[in-house]
Amino acid sequence: MDKEFLKQQKIKLEKEKKRIEEELESFAQRKKGAKGGWETIYPQFDGEKLEEAADEVEEYGNLLPLERRLEEELRKIDKSLEKIKKGKYGICEKCKKPISKERLKAYPQAEYCKKCQGIRVR
Repeated sequence: MDKEFLKQQKIKLEKEKKRIEEELESFAQRKKGAKGGWETIYPQFDGEKLEEAADEVEEYGNLLPLERRLEEELRKIDKSLEKIKKGKYGICEKCKKPISKERLKAYPQAEYCKKCQGIRVR
């Protein structure tokens, strides 16, 4: 892959990483000692306004899956940045063939080519 494309992808990945971290910081805090780990902040309440407390607990429950999804995206971004550093960016993790530039432009942290992403089972 050409250097200019890699440079552009690195900028995109770093920008997206910053955006995700800012979003996470709005409702979570970094876990101490866990690289890339975040923890949704549990609401603190004094027990006087039960209805308000129930709403906050419900919101907490709704934020947990978002936290997990954003953490997963950060993991993929960090992995892609590491691959750029090592000269292995843009290679499908399943078939080891190049991922198309179009796919990487649309989703810079793609781990699989379009074909393997379609047949990949989690």
